[in-house]
Amino acid sequence: MLVSFIKTKLSSPTKKPITITTLMATCLLFLSSCSSLSIEELPSENYSKRIKFLVMHYTAINYERSVTALVEKGGVSSHYLLPERLDSTYDHSDLNIYRLVDEQDRAWHAGSSYWQGRRDLNDHSIGIEIVNIPECKRTENMALISRSSDSRNCLFPDFDPEQIQLLIALSKDILARNPDIGPTQVVGHADIAPTRKTDPGPRFPWYQLYKAGIGAWYEKSDMDEYWQIFQRDLPNVGLVQKALNSYGYGITETGILDNNTIDTLTAFQMHFIPWHINGKADAKTVATLFALLKKYKANKLEALWQRYQLELQPKIEPVYRVKRGQIDRVFPDAEEIRSKRELVNDRAIFKAYKGRGEIIIDSIDATSADIFINGQKISIASTMTAGNRYKYSLARRTKNGNNTLRVENVMPEGASINIVIPYPKLVDKSMDKSATALKSFSAVDKQITDDIEQGFPGAALLVIKDGNIIKHQAYGYARKFADGGELLAQPVKMQKNTIFDIASNTKMFATNFALMTLVEEGRLDVTKPLSYYLPDYDGGGRESRLVKDFLTHTAGYAPQVRFFTKENKLGASFYSQNHKKTKQLILNNVPFVVGRNAKHMYSDTDFMLLGMLIERITGQALDAYVEQHIYQQLGLTDTLFNPLDKGKYKQQFAATEVHGTTRGGRVDFNNVREYVLQGEVHDEKAYHSFSGVAGHAGLFSTTLEIGVLMQTLLNGGGYGDKHFFDRRILDQFTKPADGNGSFGLGWRRSNNGALKWHFGPYASAYAYGHTGWTGTVTVIDPEHDLAIVLLTNARHTLIEGDDKHYSFKGKEFETGKYGSIISLIYEEILNTM
Repeated sequence: MLVSFIKTKLSSPTKKPITITTLMATCLLFLSSCSSLSIEELPSENYSKRIKFLVMHYTAINYERSVTALVEKGGVSSHYLLPERLDSTYDHSDLNIYRLVDEQDRAWHAGSSYWQGRRDLNDHSIGIEIVNIPECKRTENMALISRSSDSRNCLFPDFDPEQIQLLIALSKDILARNPDIGPTQVVGHADIAPTRKTDPGPRFPWYQLYKAGIGAWYEKSDMDEYWQIFQRDLPNVGLVQKALNSYGYGITETGILDNNTIDTLTAFQMHFIPWHINGKADAKTVATLFALLKKYKANKLEALWQRYQLELQPKIEPVYRVKRGQIDRVFPDAEEIRSKRELVNDRAIFKAYKGRGEIIIDSIDATSADIFINGQKISIASTMTAGNRYKYSLARRTKNGNNTLRVENVMPEGASINIVIPYPKLVDKSMDKSATALKSFSAVDKQITDDIEQGFPGAALLVIKDGNIIKHQAYGYARKFADGGELLAQPVKMQKNTIFDIASNTKMFATNFALMTLVEEGRLDVTKPLSYYLPDYDGGGRESRLVKDFLTHTAGYAPQVRFFTKENKLGASFYSQNHKKTKQLILNNVPFVVGRNAKHMYSDTDFMLLGMLIERITGQALDAYVEQHIYQQLGLTDTLFNPLDKGKYKQQFAATEVHGTTRGGRVDFNNVREYVLQGEVHDEKAYHSFSGVAGHAGLFSTTLEIGVLMQTLLNGGGYGDKHFFDRRILDQFTKPADGNGSFGLGWRRSNNGALKWHFGPYASAYAYGHTGWTGTVTVIDPEHDLAIVLLTNARHTLIEGDDKHYSFKGKEFETGKYGSIISLIYEEILNTM
């Protein structure tokens, strides 16, 4: 009865129905045109039905507008439309079912979607649009626009009871003709697209349909049983994500309660517990999910339940033993690590400088030992006491560079000692006029001061040689201009402790430092895909990108995406001034512009993702991790992100752009800054789209504190009693990349003069460092045991040119071009060695 009724209502409900006679004539015409073609039936057993799912929608608009949207060319569609009685635009006395698209044809109703392993469900589903109109108010808070569950406040009306009875009859009819649609394949639009859809909404009578034999529902007794269990021990977020995916939802296990997970939980709750919608993975929600799995996916539930019970057991992780210096080791070597080549045992190498260094000996249970430094036996207590610590100066034994340690005759037999030798620390000799190592650097001073007299704003310079600070000086002004662009009557002098926005040097002294530390701790392997650590980084070839691809800038991203403005090259959908939305765009939407390993293309996006990687591995924000685990360990107090939020004040900083980020009024976008920037990260992507904390930019520091970090690198991964990574890891990060030796893992390399504009012509082949857009440059040259940091505020100058072709005046000076100053410093060092 229902089938014949629907057939009288084909095509548009506002147009004249196509009659059965018309249909028969069309069919006869088709048959006659094909009558000359002889086709014999040879049925195969190997096939299945196209239709796998039944998807419920609400229209969100009235009947009349629904017809326009679903029938007229240029819109969307569905297979069926069901009006409601109280709709003033529906002028029929009885409710009718309208077929808009034949079930064997593809209606455009699902959009980007996923359910039970299939994507783009238009190819596999029948869609029913039900007239129902929620009253929604969109948020004016731009930060929430990306969140479907937070961006609208809706009042959902009840569905028309007569309309639902028709829906039940229609659904039964569809299910009878399409046996592959099982109970869990009857879904809502929100189930298959939870991040962008909420229909058919929380008032849809899913339980009523289930009682009529349509769709899935759980057994209350099962739900109660799981609820009692999960109230005591709730599964972790990763297991809940896995369970949601096992049921059918298109969610990736990340272990993070991210926006996608919240939206998916909300869609699940609207379907199965509409009286309890909060987007949380709480005991009731997870109990409902497991009850459904028990009823419909028992084979998948078994593995999930085993994992749940396993994760309840205390997790025993290998303990990373933090070293207390460059050597922190028990002697004699344990049997399991001793070599059969006896003369390689009980020996070690360490870095030191002549006349400096100490050794710390902890007697575990030994009374004596012979200890040799550079082949010379040191004098220690004739009799040691177990449990005591002994400290001795190595000043008479050490030399510049590599030094040797050998341990013999630890007594009594079977006893052991622990030896610690700290890393070298910097010694400031920049003001020591009698120091033989002091250089004049007169040519350097003249070049910088001449530039300042001609209009260059200011700079601070620090040079390290053989563990000594041999040059530390400030030049010019930290701030010359007032807001609006007028010169200050009394410009602010640059100081040696002035704090700078180091721009892309953030990539090295925050992100790379953190990555090398995580490799040391065994928490990161750069040869693994990024998706191993960020499972939600998927699609479009993302799964093939290795962590090291981002470090060598060969992942294939463009140099940047200007998220902060709607006028970015990728369009308004990539506009974001909210760090959560920005990260989601980077994870799933920013496209590659070239193939993997096709070329080295320097990209901020690479290091944005690496910053996100650090956050995912550590469970901390990037700034919290590096400040707590690196900078504070070294006693650095001026190296930090968002410094104005952490107790610093503007007068401590070198100013950058004079007219904010407007390029002298040439650039405009939402929330553009127009005042002199001082203590705020200049980079617009970092400031607007990442709230000041990003893997590519945002770090502030001083020449002295960058100097400590550079000496840590020259030491091979530590400073004093702080150890961050082994030399082998530093070597891994600074060796030349395949195909272009000017790239390491993150670091830029001199590559035998290939980057003279950065390193000058004299740097060794092993020199590495980075530059920063604001006017900063670092060089670390292990062959010469030399490090240079030049921090300038080159962008704190006026801009010259027209609206399209313009430049900062400060970048016209040699001081702002890096290479010349670096060359002069090398000449002073090399010519007087």
